[in-house]
Amino acid sequence: MYERIKNLRVDFDYTQKKIADKLCVAQTTYSDYEHGKLNIPIPVLIRLALIYDTSIDYLLELTDDPQPYTRGKRYHKQKI
Repeated sequence: MYERIKNLRVDFDYTQKKIADKLCVAQTTYSDYEHGKLNIPIPVLIRLALIYDTSIDYLLELTDDPQPYTRGKRYHKQKI
């Protein structure tokens, strides 16, 4: 999971600082998420899925399909 999150960040050409700012966490906290030193809270996983327009299943490596599921009204067309 941690490698996938890092690879997405790199693929999108984002720095750890930029993602940390989008998540409203310190860069060191985000780095700890990426290196598996901290468990990633569910709300953070949701925000990461929205940032990368993918599913949490993809982030957690439960699927290799990066296409997101159809989102409910709460998250429909919401970009972070």
